[in-house]
Amino acid sequence: MSSTDIAEMLEKSKELDRLRKEQEKVLLEINTMHNKLQSTPEVVEKPGDNSLSKLKMLYTQAKELSESEMSISNQLLGQLDAIIPAGGAGQQRRRIEGNEQKKKRMKGDSDIPRLSPSMRNQQEFFASLKGEQVAARVAQEDGEKDEWVIVKVTHYDKETKEFEVVDEEPGEDEEGGAQRKYKLPWLHIIPFPKISDLATTQEFPPGKQVLAVYPGTTALYKATVVQARKRKTDDYTLEFDDDEEDGSLPQRLVPFNQVVALPDGHRQ
Repeated sequence: MSSTDIAEMLEKSKELDRLRKEQEKVLLEINTMHNKLQSTPEVVEKPGDNSLSKLKMLYTQAKELSESEMSISNQLLGQLDAIIPAGGAGQQRRRIEGNEQKKKRMKGDSDIPRLSPSMRNQQEFFASLKGEQVAARVAQEDGEKDEWVIVKVTHYDKETKEFEVVDEEPGEDEEGGAQRKYKLPWLHIIPFPKISDLATTQEFPPGKQVLAVYPGTTALYKATVVQARKRKTDDYTLEFDDDEEDGSLPQRLVPFNQVVALPDGHRQ
């Protein structure tokens, strides 16, 4: 074994150590997100909070780090195979290979419980929305605008990750005024803040753009916060886009539990 080989293996070992530390940091962040999801799911899951996107990014990062660790481990194993002589050392090589396979199996097994609790809690949170009213983006025929309405969750399918919801307002175009039903992905659902969780509900400062229920309707539109939530009434003072009257935008009071963060890329 040359000094170059040894130096190269030491460098790879250092890289493995770095990857392990990076994985620990990422897993710590995942666990932190998991705890937030457990304690205040209605706040964490708001699109404006971007928690789900961040969680997805962390899972992707953990997967990439794991794959990099596997790649370097295989490189080191290949170097050892090339260096260890055949014959008497065969048993030693088989032991190394066997241990490596065992580590791989252990790693594959341990990845599941490490990452799955957050996913399980996410699934449980979605399932817990059954019977709740939520904001939902329903399809537009022309696909040019986002239509957000209040719907009631009737079921969450953990396999397809889709919500079954019903628009409790009778549809004008529906025969006999029947309620419209939809199957929607979780990205098209925004839970409303709960009155019981007033203290932990996300605050929207003046100037912030939000999505809010227009007074007297079951539809949500883009609006701008004029006055922050008043403590006595817990209402926001909002100006809705395209709500012009006599050349100005009227200011309307909307309860805090009918105001949510504006989704990224909202089209109106």
